[in-house]
Amino acid sequence: MTAGVMEPGNGKRSIQDYIDEAPTWPDGTPLHRAPMTSMQWRIWILAVAGKFFEGLIIFMTGIALPLIVQDFGLGAEQKGIIAAVGLFGILIGATALGGLSDVFGRKRMFIFEMVLFVLFLIGLTLSQGFWWMVICLFGIGLALGCDYPTAHLVISEAVPSHGRGGLVLGAFAFQAVGAIVGAGLAIVVLDAYHSIDAWRWMYAAAIIPAFLVILGRFFICDSPHWLASKGRVDEAEHETRRLLHRVPQYPKNIELDREHLQHQVQKHGLGVLFNRDNRRATLLASVPWFLQDLGTYGIGIFTPVILGSILGSSHAVHSLNDLVSNVLISAKGTALLDVLLVIGVLVAIALVEGSGRIRLQIIGFIGCAVGLGLAALSLAMPDGIKTILLFAGFMLFNFMTNLGPNAQTYLLAGEVFPTAIRGYGAGFAASFAKVGAVMTAFLFPILLHSIGTQLLLIILVGTSLLGAVVTWVFRVETRGSLEKIERMRVQPQL
Repeated sequence: MTAGVMEPGNGKRSIQDYIDEAPTWPDGTPLHRAPMTSMQWRIWILAVAGKFFEGLIIFMTGIALPLIVQDFGLGAEQKGIIAAVGLFGILIGATALGGLSDVFGRKRMFIFEMVLFVLFLIGLTLSQGFWWMVICLFGIGLALGCDYPTAHLVISEAVPSHGRGGLVLGAFAFQAVGAIVGAGLAIVVLDAYHSIDAWRWMYAAAIIPAFLVILGRFFICDSPHWLASKGRVDEAEHETRRLLHRVPQYPKNIELDREHLQHQVQKHGLGVLFNRDNRRATLLASVPWFLQDLGTYGIGIFTPVILGSILGSSHAVHSLNDLVSNVLISAKGTALLDVLLVIGVLVAIALVEGSGRIRLQIIGFIGCAVGLGLAALSLAMPDGIKTILLFAGFMLFNFMTNLGPNAQTYLLAGEVFPTAIRGYGAGFAASFAKVGAVMTAFLFPILLHSIGTQLLLIILVGTSLLGAVVTWVFRVETRGSLEKIERMRVQPQL
């Protein structure tokens, strides 16, 4: 880019028009798209951190759980509470805190959630009893729940329309990266520190990186879309200039079209989400996400347990060394399977703008059902074939869930609602989804014992297929400008 680059025009336009604007060369040749500014990349990187920490903490808890159980002498119900309480915190935080970004602004909540995360993370590493740990895990969940809508909105309201899907999913991919790093971190800690309280060091490793993220979030601009939705147009223009600062500068002048910027403050509540205008969006955003979380969190958190019960890898525990060795084996197997989560979301990033959100979500749900079906079928096979089918099924499930529903439900929830209630709508969808996650985390050990692994996997096949059906029935494709999506009540389309 050179100083000779010129703007296509200087008329008053909307915020997204300015963000999407691509320059032209002095000879009049237009660029196909505008390069991201340093501020846009900074926002994206800092939003990535929230998804990374979610994957790190939530999925690492599944690995650390046997050590925690042994350290505090927990029973079966207490074990279920430890597994579920972080997800319950996400459930509450997504609605109770995530919706506050519509009231106090994206940036303020973006900072607050990470401060909350660090405080409770420090408390977790110092836990001296079961209830202390429960409170801290719940608090961490509150912070991560707030991050579900807030991080999505911070990205989607700051980046060009043409690349929004890939950028949001790119950030979401770091949930899987966090899960892999969590497993790898557990392996490193257990190799170096053969002790019952090794779990504390697993969690403590995230404190300093999270503190650095807090500092970084103070130095970003606020969402111009949110400011404009509150009638603060002068501030919206100022923050748009900060967001789009480049050398050479373009657009050179930013003057928003005030006639089309309306002060649209809506009351938050179920009435708003389920009125005639927003009901379809709410059902599309929340119900498939709920059905997806039943499988993803059940398989994700309890993969070590399932692998151990089917393959018999867990030998009898007679000593601390036996316990740590079992946890180490399950961590390595989990890390191997989690690689497919990353591959799945990378493929989703490549396809999402061309294929669309809805198509990928439906294909992903069907693929998840096939993968879980293979895992269930493996139980009726001889040992050699059993192992192949089991790993093939789980690998297919992990790939397809991040190609489809695990990624697309997150993306759709932050795009399908109007700006004035986008935080609340996305937060409600995330919260409703985490009802499924909490149910799964708490009930999975009980159901594994009472109905067996095979029947449980078959039930999850059914919920995946139901997710595909619900997505099709309530489908709304959200590619393109958020402003255009908001202006038009989209008809069902694929």
